Amino acid sequence: MPSLILASSSRYRRELLDRLGVPYTCESPDVDETGIPGETPQDAALRLAELKARTVWNKHPGSVVIGSDQVADLKGVRLGKPHTRERAIEQLLSMQGNEIVFTSAVCVIDANGVAQGVKSHTTVKMRQLSRETIEAYVDREEPYDCAGSAKIERLGIALMESVNSDDPTSLIGLPLMVLTSMLAKAGVEVLPGIGKH
Repeated sequence: MPSLILASSSRYRRELLDRLGVPYTCESPDVDETGIPGETPQDAALRLAELKARTVWNKHPGSVVIGSDQVADLKGVRLGKPHTRERAIEQLLSMQGNEIVFTSAVCVIDANGVAQGVKSHTTVKMRQLSRETIEAYVDREEPYDCAGSAKIERLGIALMESVNSDDPTSLIGLPLMVLTSMLAKAGVEVLPGIGKH
């Protein structure tokens, strides 16, 4: 199999990719994630996933590279990583009682430089929450490195009323169901026969 590289420094994506049991290395792509005027949050996610994968592939041609990006869309407004306590609280206050669409985009570039890209969507309905509840959550979780400030894999699930997704791993940041098929097409076999039908 060709060498596999995850173009990410995210511990969440590493933990997810570990589930597939395939050997890989990580390399941070260090790309500019500034949005483009008029670009939808969903299009931004796919563009950035492809940019991350291509940036790393260009340094390691002949490898298979995975790039991924996630955005949270609240009524057409892109919610990024908050980075600070104040911004996390502001994000969660704006999200309460609303539906947010999280798009996790993934791009796989094979050893020949051919790219596959997909978007996986998760709709989250947030509970009505008091500021006190939100501040308590932010102080316990410190969710400063995740889009939308709510980590479903931990206490953030208590902030959510419902979750509707095509892949339970998508909301965490790397949709493994579709990734497994994409990797098979790129020559990285997770299990014999998967992705070959």
